[in-house]
Amino acid sequence: MTNAITARRGLTGTQLKLLALFLMVLDHIHYFFGFTGLIPDAFSMLGRLSAPLFLFCTVEGFAHTHDRARYFRRIWAISAGMGLVLFLMMYAGVGVRPDGFFPQNAIFMNFVILIPILQGIDWLRQRRIGRGLAAVLLPLLWPLLFMVLYQLSTAGPAAWATDSLLALIAYTLLPAWLLIMDGGIFFILIGIALYLFRQCRPLQWMAFVVLTVLFDFVRIVAVLGGSEGFAISQMFTDYYEWFGVFAVVPMMLYNGRRGRGLKRLFYVFYPAHIYLLYALSWGLYLILN
Repeated sequence: MTNAITARRGLTGTQLKLLALFLMVLDHIHYFFGFTGLIPDAFSMLGRLSAPLFLFCTVEGFAHTHDRARYFRRIWAISAGMGLVLFLMMYAGVGVRPDGFFPQNAIFMNFVILIPILQGIDWLRQRRIGRGLAAVLLPLLWPLLFMVLYQLSTAGPAAWATDSLLALIAYTLLPAWLLIMDGGIFFILIGIALYLFRQCRPLQWMAFVVLTVLFDFVRIVAVLGGSEGFAISQMFTDYYEWFGVFAVVPMMLYNGRRGRGLKRLFYVFYPAHIYLLYALSWGLYLILN
């Protein structure tokens, strides 16, 4: 009876996603309209909780879905489409705001890399060693191969075409974590930890907190600590990515239930709101300038 009551009182997966969505919109309002000087930094600070919550929900979604292939294809399709738009903006200047700004939101690219790794972990647990190692290592090593191939290109038009093709592949078909501005290798490693420890929630929460603080606080302090003028107080005003650690609170309230789902809302809303806010910011920029 106690467990049932606790489950009812907690937050479902859908409710966690709605919370993450709300915080994401706050963050992106700051991201797209920050040039006006009118959007408080608090919007972005609260938004730091969004990506970890979506990461947590993706791990749970992968664990519970009845069709992992279809789950992956949906995420890959959104990632590839947005990656193509990002590539065209970066390499062809298509749709770039007059001040040179363009959205580099690519959180779905992280999930496209993460999901095969999680499947590989399950294969390794099933002692399907070859398939498991391939699924785990290839998504992690592909960016390194990409860099080697990119560096091997010689100067001239042919090199530009080769580099552009490699970049197109790395932004669409086979996302490379080193190109992701909205996440990256540390974000993916946290996702792996969330999956490895999901059978023991306290360990999962602890792993999330420790890795987030290590990657987004300790690492940044170590890198910037020797810089002239750096003060630890800046970790609370300028370098606040580590605020995402507080996403552990709603994670702890998760009751293990899926909720209403609303998967179409989440799949459609992310790219739709990115490009809508971008278009609105472009119009406002023209008005102000």
